[in-house]
Amino acid sequence: MNVNYNIPVIFLILVLISCKGDHKKYHTVIDKIEAKTVPFQRDSTFSKNQFSISELITVTDANPHFYIKERKSNIKSFACSECHDRPVSQLQSHNPNTKKAHWDIKLNHADANTMSCLSCHIDNDMDNMHSITGTKIDFNKSYQICAQCHSKQAEDWKGGAHGKNISGWKTARVSKLCVECHNPHNPSFKTRWPARYNATMVDERTNQVKK
Repeated sequence: MNVNYNIPVIFLILVLISCKGDHKKYHTVIDKIEAKTVPFQRDSTFSKNQFSISELITVTDANPHFYIKERKSNIKSFACSECHDRPVSQLQSHNPNTKKAHWDIKLNHADANTMSCLSCHIDNDMDNMHSITGTKIDFNKSYQICAQCHSKQAEDWKGGAHGKNISGWKTARVSKLCVECHNPHNPSFKTRWPARYNATMVDERTNQVKK
């Protein structure tokens, strides 16, 4: 029986040549991964996104930056100054029999000694909010209000670990705002039962037990 020793020798030579070439080009595995990686520009795929640029606000105080949906155009009664044309104290005393749009709001967010309506809203400028130090905050960037106290959650949100991404994985990240999931006046989620009683599943389990 004749054994052809040339084939394994040729294969070994080819392997050595290929390894030698890679060794010269890449010093480590990490070098090779970095060299082979196709750079991804975060904003390069907006043409495939479901949002237009005009609908989005850039969150620049995160690295890398991402986007949130423009909010003010979706607030039914914005601008607030259309009704809040004087301080709230004057509106409350003016014609008390008139039905108000949202004066039934009860603040259940923090202790009454810690937070009131004016902790976030400006009495004589309802089209804007303000920080603890009095800096104006636009309604489109209401997350800056939340981040003052909820700093850990805010950092997780900026990193993508908290909240909801609504743009998919390949396109530039667009995340929901805090107030799109949490009611700012009553932010905690209540314990809930399932939306409906699953009678079919109960019947199936009952029949299995009987068998």
